[in-house]
Amino acid sequence: MAQDGHVVIMTTAGSREEAHRLARGLVEKRLAACVQMMPVESVYEWKGAVQEDSEFLLLIKTRRACYANVEAHLRSAHSYEVPEILALPVERGLSDYLGWVDAQTERPD
Repeated sequence: MAQDGHVVIMTTAGSREEAHRLARGLVEKRLAACVQMMPVESVYEWKGAVQEDSEFLLLIKTRRACYANVEAHLRSAHSYEVPEILALPVERGLSDYLGWVDAQTERPD
């Protein structure tokens, strides 16, 4: 397991196409080992009105050390004015899987 730990970062996208674009960009830049996408229904208040939207939830598997770059990528590539970007710590996980996450997100220095 990496010394700096692992996180699952959550975000949502307004369309399947945007979800795929965001996910692919994160994996291609080696900021994420894997991004899972699933359709969800969201209810929230935005600018004084209750909204109900179909969205795509992205679960981004990465290292804690990659968080700042993942956030920067999502902020620049996302269509939302204020995208959901939440990092949830991984308390435990299969060491082989976490090792794979480390290997996929390593960046040459």
